[in-house]
Amino acid sequence: MLSIINSCCCLGMETHNVRVEVDVSPGLPCITIVGLPDPAVREATERVRSAIRNTGFEFPLKRVTVNLAPADLRKEGSLFDLPIAIGILAATEQLPFDKIPQHILVGELSLDGTIRRVPGVLLMAGSIHQNSPEKTLIIPLDNLSEAALVKGVPALGAGNLNEVAAFLKGERELPAAPEETGSQLLEDDDSTGYPDFADVKGQEKAKRALEIAAAGGHNILMVGPPGTGKTLLARSLPSILPPLSWEECLEVTKVYSIAGLLPKERPVISKRPFRAPHHTASAVSIIGGGRVPHPGEVSFATHGILFLDELPEFSRDVLEALRQPLEEGVVTISRAHGAYTFPARFIFVGAMNPCPCGHLGDPHKECTCTPYQAQRYRSRVSGPILDRIDLQIEVPRLELSELSSEKSAESSQEIRKRVVRAHKIQQERFRNTGVHCNAQMKSQHLKTFCQLKKESRDLLHQVFHNLKMSMRAHDRVLKIARTIADLEESVQIEPVHLAEAVQYRCLDRPFW
Repeated sequence: MLSIINSCCCLGMETHNVRVEVDVSPGLPCITIVGLPDPAVREATERVRSAIRNTGFEFPLKRVTVNLAPADLRKEGSLFDLPIAIGILAATEQLPFDKIPQHILVGELSLDGTIRRVPGVLLMAGSIHQNSPEKTLIIPLDNLSEAALVKGVPALGAGNLNEVAAFLKGERELPAAPEETGSQLLEDDDSTGYPDFADVKGQEKAKRALEIAAAGGHNILMVGPPGTGKTLLARSLPSILPPLSWEECLEVTKVYSIAGLLPKERPVISKRPFRAPHHTASAVSIIGGGRVPHPGEVSFATHGILFLDELPEFSRDVLEALRQPLEEGVVTISRAHGAYTFPARFIFVGAMNPCPCGHLGDPHKECTCTPYQAQRYRSRVSGPILDRIDLQIEVPRLELSELSSEKSAESSQEIRKRVVRAHKIQQERFRNTGVHCNAQMKSQHLKTFCQLKKESRDLLHQVFHNLKMSMRAHDRVLKIARTIADLEESVQIEPVHLAEAVQYRCLDRPFW
């Protein structure tokens, strides 16, 4: 007898409907799964057999053929365990078939019949709510609060195989997704937990640059000797970023959902991510990839911060692979069976020493590197990558008087208020344009929102020719100046704003 169960799976950031077709026919007892299954799907045969027997049902001593359609779509993971088990029970008439077509089932089975959580439920719930609102999603009970993030989605949670069977027989009801609003989840967010700028001694220029980066979404690179506070400054940056909107929360949560990284107790990412991979990380772990591509660190940092400490120590493949996400805000991974696109819109923060020994330009400690060694060290970060970094600042060694000073520094809370005001100005400016911050402006937006007076235009032309800037660097100076003007709530970009913006391009000037 044949039974057909509706299911679905995620490939990249897309959800695909899958029909689980189960045929039970006379023959030697075996289970065959076809339809491009990966090893985790093929191993479902043992999990399903034990789960059916241990929950009191009879496993057929016949030939069982399972087809996952469409057959040309790669299937991976353990989320097809539940639909395969229900299909076998329906094909052997242990369950009625009349209610099954109304539902979409996903879930992993333990050997005792318990249904375990699976990744990607948030994407599945959103797709079903949009494309198949007449169908009900039956998912593991542990995933139910995740599905509730999609308002109005028809989702039910089950703890074990017996509960699903009893529901399909009409003997019991399954719990529905709780009604939680995005505003409630965001109100519960604790924005603390990061170092405060008040705890960072000195480095006022670096703090100012980080404030500009937070206000306009700009990438930033800090260059300075060891021990000057570059890492502490970078880790303090999340404390001044504006809060996530609900739409941004959902986009970030979707990335973590398909990777199976959502915490069980709170299935929403309501704080801006801060990712700091080690310099030995591979290009696949940073950009994403695999046989069936999964998101990497650039996607996990979406709407947050990607911090690369000791930037020149990362492999050249990793640094050059950052070109697309830094420029476009997405990363596309191509494989023979298709291309997968993941979001990758983040603030890039890099830190590096000026030379291998770290003391080039240090007035208190002599540099032991030759000019060739220093230039070679710097050249590990290519020109095209530096061009894509808006703010390039020097973080010098502090004097002892600055370290021992009792003068209180400005707190992150005070800086964040200015950042939030500037962010609201940009939201109003870019309404209905598809742009969310100054760093995302294209050439057509620069013509509209960054018009200069003659005095400012002459200053920019002089700087452009003297520093031999690229057109990309020219545009980035304009974007930085626009953000500085927003922080001062100025409608017009003044020469003083441009002059300050140029100061944050230290690597455009000669090294020696």
